[in-house]
Amino acid sequence: MNFDELLQSVWTQVNDLGIQPLVRFFLGLKQGDRTVLSGLLASAIILGFAIGKRRAVGTGRRRIFGAWRIPAIQHKGEARVSRVLLSSFGPPDYHLMNHVTLRMEDGTTQVDHILVSRFGVFVIETKDYNGWVFANPAGATWTHVRFRRRFKFQNPIFQNYRHVRAVRDLLDFLPPEAVRSVVVFCGDAEFKTDVPQGVTTISQLAAYLRQQTELVMSLYRQQFCVGRLETARLAISRQTDVEHVQSLARRHGSGE
Repeated sequence: MNFDELLQSVWTQVNDLGIQPLVRFFLGLKQGDRTVLSGLLASAIILGFAIGKRRAVGTGRRRIFGAWRIPAIQHKGEARVSRVLLSSFGPPDYHLMNHVTLRMEDGTTQVDHILVSRFGVFVIETKDYNGWVFANPAGATWTHVRFRRRFKFQNPIFQNYRHVRAVRDLLDFLPPEAVRSVVVFCGDAEFKTDVPQGVTTISQLAAYLRQQTELVMSLYRQQFCVGRLETARLAISRQTDVEHVQSLARRHGSGE
């Protein structure tokens, strides 16, 4: 389609929409009036776009529930980790599950990723940080520094303990050491301390998991583990996330 045909198509659509009188009104204005009206229309469009984008971001990422934030089904960092795992580990030896919500005796817990393999069940917690990270494996909190701003966040190793416990309780026919904790930093975080055991970066994740080469279960047992987890997990939905946030509020925990 050439330019003339494109213009003709646009004009036909304008006629079909029944707004030709508005166009004629605009063309009948003086040049100065056209300029003012065009400026007002442009401002309105920009403002509407900005408001719409802000609402979309707020809805797509997370929503406030009381004092707690409801996480998106899968945020950017988790999506990156999923892609690495899917591209590096496939059937029959590996099976990946994302955003797994499990019931426990005192509420629920949400696991970012569970990689079920013949070499172990890896319970993976994802952290998306840029900047410096100061990690103490025995400390209750770690420190994140970016643009000279410093804040504390929960030790993700401790945070993942609850996830690991939930998976071990479901897979109680496995030896406890077969269910392993992995914490992945998927941003551009730079550790200013030694990287604790069980913690890795997204660039090293595949190599880290490939170090686990000892078979701990048969293919049949692996499939049984997947079936047990799939049966126990709650539906992936906004309602499940709301109920999880309510569970956190009741337990007065620090979030997962």
